[in-house]
Amino acid sequence: MTGAAGFIGHATAHRLLARGEQVIGLDNFNDYYDPALKRARAATFQSCPGFRMIEADIADPGAVAAIMREHGIVRVVHLAAQAGVRYSLDHPFSYERSNLAGHLAVLEACRHAPDFAHLVYASSSSVYGSRTFSGAGFREDDAVDKPASLYAATKRACELMSESYASLYGFPQTGLRFFTVYGPWGRPDMAYFSFTRRILAGEPIEVYGEGAMARDFTYVDDIVDGLVGALDHPPPANENRILNIGDNKPVGLMDMIEILETVLGRRAEKLMRPMQPGDVPATWADISKLRDLTGYQPKVMLAEGLHRFAAWYRDFYMVVG
Repeated sequence: MTGAAGFIGHATAHRLLARGEQVIGLDNFNDYYDPALKRARAATFQSCPGFRMIEADIADPGAVAAIMREHGIVRVVHLAAQAGVRYSLDHPFSYERSNLAGHLAVLEACRHAPDFAHLVYASSSSVYGSRTFSGAGFREDDAVDKPASLYAATKRACELMSESYASLYGFPQTGLRFFTVYGPWGRPDMAYFSFTRRILAGEPIEVYGEGAMARDFTYVDDIVDGLVGALDHPPPANENRILNIGDNKPVGLMDMIEILETVLGRRAEKLMRPMQPGDVPATWADISKLRDLTGYQPKVMLAEGLHRFAAWYRDFYMVVG
């Protein structure tokens, strides 16, 4: 599992370990956000005999291939990537290395692995571009040819690279388009996380898009349900299958903030800002394909998920009150 010290990787690895899997984790612990949080996630595996963490860079093809050979790996969950839409405006080459070179290194290692069974990799709802609500969720066969950010463009490029490798070399792949994942152990660059920090510190929050944006917020445990379900149901050998994985219930940004204020017991001072370059007004996952394949059904509503996150945040950062 690449990105095993990341948000989704950490949660998924624990789920796989709980059902008796052996997991080899790979992460480079970069400083896109506080590496101490990544180290703390990694520390939760210390009592797990079926887990081994290897510190390495997925953009190093030799290292990735060697790990695959040494451990006889036949299934890969590839979640390591450079995330963040706004960060891509100022750090474009981080995306070229992590997302493009990194994905290619994983593909090459998988195609040379004997008896390889399935690659599941992270794509993103960002590939759908700048869209507004139309009365239905975004579908996997919708046009994805107008990315609104470099991040989105690299994620779409990864899908196309996988399409070519599935066709050329005949090993099954599943690309998961994640929709706004949140929850305990989450990423500090995400809005709900930074809002929580600022509200508890008595600082104002910046609300972009004048608060008119909406997101298909999806609790991390629900994401893991869908990811593991997809891993257990590989497509035919020459197929690169694309699946949405979200909540299918978009929530307005101002509504999310109101729920968060209730959960934290504090009101936020809001500084309204215009839409930022690369941001999209709305996301909404049509999850019918994943549901039909695995029985996937999100269970955790936003109010409960934010309550769980706030409890974790106060405990992890030792915030009183």
